[in-house]
Amino acid sequence: MDQFLGSHVNRLDAKGRISIPAPFRAVLKAAQESAALVLRRSHLHPCIDAWPMAMLEASKARLAQMDMLDPDYDAIAARLFGDSQPAEPDKEGRITVPSRYLQHAAITEALTLTGRGAYFQIWEPGAAERRLAEVYAQPIQPRA
Repeated sequence: MDQFLGSHVNRLDAKGRISIPAPFRAVLKAAQESAALVLRRSHLHPCIDAWPMAMLEASKARLAQMDMLDPDYDAIAARLFGDSQPAEPDKEGRITVPSRYLQHAAITEALTLTGRGAYFQIWEPGAAERRLAEVYAQPIQPRA
C-alpha cells in the first residue's frame, strides 16, 4: 500500500504522544528510508496535517517558483516552514505532537487519524465525524 487509507481511533498517552497506526507506518516506510513526518496545523480545518517529508519537499519546489517578495510567498513560507514540526516515530511508532497543534485541533484525549491519500490528518473524533458528514452532504462538481 502506498497511500494513507481509512480512519483509526486512538488516544494521546500521558506524555502527549500518538501511536501511528501500523498501516500508516507501513506507507511511511515504503515511501522513504525514514518514517519521518512533518506536522503542521491545517490551514483549512481544525486538525493537524501529517505529511511525509517528500510531500514537504514537493511543496518547497512549488514555492521556489514564486517571487520571494510576493506577500503570498511570505504567508505560505510561514505556514510551511515556520509553523511545521518534524516528527520521527520512536521504535513503538509513537510521535510527540506539540501542544499548540493539539489545541488547534481541540484534541484532549481521543483522536482520529484519517487517511488523505498522500498524507493523513489528526482530528478530534467528533470534529472528524462532522467533517465527514459535511463532505457527504456536498455534491462534488466535476471540473472541466
